[in-house]
Amino acid sequence: MAAHDATARHSRGLTLATLGIVVLSFDSLLVRLAATDGWNIAFWRGALMALIMGALYCQPRRLATLNAQRGASLISAGLLAAISLLFVMAVMHTRVANVVVILSTAPLFAAIFTRLFLQERVATRTWVAIGLAMLGLVIVFAGSLTGEGLLGDLYALGAAMAVGANLTLLRRYPVLDRLPLIAGGGVITAVIAWPMATPLALEPRSYLVLALMGLVQMPLATALINNATRYLPSAEVALFYLVEAILGTLWVWWLLGENPPEATLYGGLLTLVTLLVNGWLGLRRARGRRIAAASYTG
Repeated sequence: MAAHDATARHSRGLTLATLGIVVLSFDSLLVRLAATDGWNIAFWRGALMALIMGALYCQPRRLATLNAQRGASLISAGLLAAISLLFVMAVMHTRVANVVVILSTAPLFAAIFTRLFLQERVATRTWVAIGLAMLGLVIVFAGSLTGEGLLGDLYALGAAMAVGANLTLLRRYPVLDRLPLIAGGGVITAVIAWPMATPLALEPRSYLVLALMGLVQMPLATALINNATRYLPSAEVALFYLVEAILGTLWVWWLLGENPPEATLYGGLLTLVTLLVNGWLGLRRARGRRIAAASYTG
């Protein structure tokens, strides 16, 4: 009976994570379809996310943990705003394939920051993965040196580093409720973008796409992925983000005809395979430890 319940919970987690990542993978496509300036996208994306996430998740009970750690909460919300701004600017200035491949390295930056600031040991296999993934990024960046995408690649790299920094911060302060922080990040994003934006001078189609992104796509993806972590280990959920890198590239390729550069294909393949193998090895090791602990307890 217990085995059946565990299998059911695992299947439920897989379903939620799969649906969440599929919904999330349309993010880059929607940014392109919005057909407006990056500051306008950042403003409405932040404002609408703050509106919907604030209405759903900013109850006094949830905000209590944030008030108890105000400094960490403000830093995390600021990092979320930086991630949103840098992501939008990256998609506006380089190919989507480059953006999603570079962003997929965020867990490796988290490992580096965890070692530097939390003094936690990083497994040898993760250091090897970091080296190989960085080689993949060099290949991706090399493909942009002869074009106009280098600035966008740098924006994406900044976003990946900000994601890694936020993951490290949340590991240091695990009691922080992540969902209200997303609303706070949306507020900061909108405030920063507002002076450079012209949010009331867009085409009707742009408003429709931005509403779909800010009120439906991002909140739904966030809710599905966060619920998946109730049934699956975080390491297993993290592997699904590699699927997002592939799907995000495919949507703009199929629907907008944006072909990934050859350097991005080679560098991206090296990076994604490296992350997949490293994540799978880590997950297998964690499962082995749980089984051994259960056997010992039994």
